[in-house]
Amino acid sequence: MTTTTTNPTAKPMLPTSSAAPAASRPNRHCCPRPPRRGGLAASVAAAVALLLASSAWLSLVFSSLSPLPWHRLRSWDTSSFSSSSSAAAPFLSPNSPSPPPHDSTARASSPGSPSLEDDSAAPLSLRHVVFGIAGSAQLWPRRREFLRLWWRPGAMRGHVWLDDRVPRPRNASLARDLPPVRVSEDISRFRYTNPTGHPSGLRISRIVAESFRLGHRGARWFVLVDDDTIFCPDNLVAVLGKYDWTEMVYIGAPSESHSANTYFSHSMAFGGGGIAISYPLAKALTRMQDECLERYPRLYGSDDRLHACISELGVPLTREFGFHQWDIRGNPHGLLAAHPIAPFISIHHVEAADPIYPGLSLLESLKLFTKAMKTDPQSFLQRAISYDRRKKLTFSVSLGYVVQVFPSIILPRELERSEQTYVAWNRIGDRNEFDFDTRDVYRSVCKKPVLFFLNDIRKDENITMGSYLRAKGRDDLKRRVFCFPQSPPLHDVDEIQVLGNPLSQNWHLVPRRLCCKVAQKSNGTLRIIVKQCEQGTFGSAADSL
Repeated sequence: MTTTTTNPTAKPMLPTSSAAPAASRPNRHCCPRPPRRGGLAASVAAAVALLLASSAWLSLVFSSLSPLPWHRLRSWDTSSFSSSSSAAAPFLSPNSPSPPPHDSTARASSPGSPSLEDDSAAPLSLRHVVFGIAGSAQLWPRRREFLRLWWRPGAMRGHVWLDDRVPRPRNASLARDLPPVRVSEDISRFRYTNPTGHPSGLRISRIVAESFRLGHRGARWFVLVDDDTIFCPDNLVAVLGKYDWTEMVYIGAPSESHSANTYFSHSMAFGGGGIAISYPLAKALTRMQDECLERYPRLYGSDDRLHACISELGVPLTREFGFHQWDIRGNPHGLLAAHPIAPFISIHHVEAADPIYPGLSLLESLKLFTKAMKTDPQSFLQRAISYDRRKKLTFSVSLGYVVQVFPSIILPRELERSEQTYVAWNRIGDRNEFDFDTRDVYRSVCKKPVLFFLNDIRKDENITMGSYLRAKGRDDLKRRVFCFPQSPPLHDVDEIQVLGNPLSQNWHLVPRRLCCKVAQKSNGTLRIIVKQCEQGTFGSAADSL
């Protein structure tokens, strides 16, 4: 409860115009009327008193030297917000910082940190996004290397939230590439009764609220993500820029696993892939979340608790297909080679899946992966399909990852389905376990594509140049024997060079699959040009069929 105190010395906001004349009329009803010969003097006195009272009233209303009534009106208006902000105070731990008052968060400014009021019309940028990265002290020494691959010191802001303190690195320069580390507030006061989960879900679910209480100036979005996630900041900004940050918005994506979505919710954003929460929603969540958490002691983790409280606020999930929870195990090839036609934003559980590129370690693979992502974020993992009708070949390019050459004509509708080279997080490999389109792996070696994986990538002015090398697989000999007299596709090609043209700035608003054309072949190298499709069917896969 918030109590309101009254100042006993406070003056009325507006003086009563009858206050002064009343002093000259107390004996009007208790004394006889004075003699008529004194009427002129009494009339003059009354007129003077009325004139003085009127002058005093007008000076209070119109004088710029006495803004007391308007000052008090503003104070009353601000206090109503302060009272609301403090409503969550009884649920905070004794050593947790109290929520900043409304005006200090939304309007305060300092050099180099524009306020929301001054910066509200500016296009969205990374400085408007605050990251809350969930981690644990035990795993931090290893997982910080993943974060180092995509974090941009100085350009991005946020914190890593751990469950305990960790020693500082001996080499101070190593810490400069990472966001600052904070220890989450104590959550022992909350009830947790789920028999199979872990109470750390309570801690992680409160990261957005704890980040909000730090009072980040100019913040428009709060993004929750795990420490074993690879993130694309540029595409995140492009996608968030589509939405009105002054409204309550909850953005993310469900799991790939049907079982996980059924257990938790098909309308819940999974935090490993990233959850974006607009400023007003973060503010409302901060006020009520601690009380809300007491109503859900039996929930399993953090994402479902966060979703439960957001549901109480009546805010639905806005799904963006570039967020990837990656609840898979095994070979991720099928997912990466069939990325949705949407800007890539994140992949989670990078430790649980096999290395992305064959022949490289996990960390080496992720370094090449993020290098391609940074070289051209907008077109990263986007697909282009082309056909060679004479040789009956299908070319499927996934920029920054792989070029697949099929020995037959495979129509786009089938290619858009993810080849199931993986199993779900619960180790179930049935196609019905996944909440997206999948297809079976080709069993016949004569139908399998020849794969050219990314080896290196660079940018020359505005053209992206990628080198993709032929993967030497155990199926090469089988192709020559069992597929005779049909020779393997591009048997004399060891490298494919892919030249990518820049996409328009608004491609992400109405995305479309890219187009490609096989340009030339020389000295064992094939060149493919990828660009944005023209209007209609010109340049699309339909033209080459």
